[in-house]
Amino acid sequence: MNAKLKETPYLLFLLVMPVLGLIYKILNTNPRNPVILSTNLDTMIPFLPIFIVPYIVWYAFILGYLIYFWYKDISVYLKTLSVIVVGELVCFVIYFYFQTTVPRPKLVGDGFLVDLVGMIYSHDQPFNAFPSIHVLTTFAIILGNINIRNKHIFHSVFVSVMGSMIIISTLFVKQHYILDMFASMFLTSFIYGIVFELYELKFAAKSNTVYIKE
Repeated sequence: MNAKLKETPYLLFLLVMPVLGLIYKILNTNPRNPVILSTNLDTMIPFLPIFIVPYIVWYAFILGYLIYFWYKDISVYLKTLSVIVVGELVCFVIYFYFQTTVPRPKLVGDGFLVDLVGMIYSHDQPFNAFPSIHVLTTFAIILGNINIRNKHIFHSVFVSVMGSMIIISTLFVKQHYILDMFASMFLTSFIYGIVFELYELKFAAKSNTVYIKE
């Protein structure tokens, strides 16, 4: 427990999340000839308001599992947070130079789910779509969770199932297109490989230094 308390300051790194959110909000305005990346498959995907539930759960999912990673393995926590930060910064550059948009369906009828969709639509402009940060961060958590050892089976199942639901929810609530989803997963995997490899090299170099001193 004392060792874990010494690692508490690392939680302050989570303060980078609202900073990233602010940058996202700044870039999510002022349309600059945005491109629509819709495919034939996208037109076949129905608008299903029920998927707004996992879409909103994303907020707690990301923060909750970053804290869980910190508790279980500080190394995985730092690596995963690094993947998210680097990934979002890359997305911001893409948003600035290659803006895309996703035309939204007209909301018809009343009901709690439709109201939730309307709330998300009103607070999130239809830009900053390619790649999807919703998908990028969720996939980073899925990959990071693979590296958590001695975890309860609940976390193995829940992260995979809920993570998948969050990812596909971006399509069913018409916040993103298929290309946005796959671009995010590719980008996350690429950055994940680099970040985790760099951490391994740093750890190996540190171990060799200690061995030489001994």
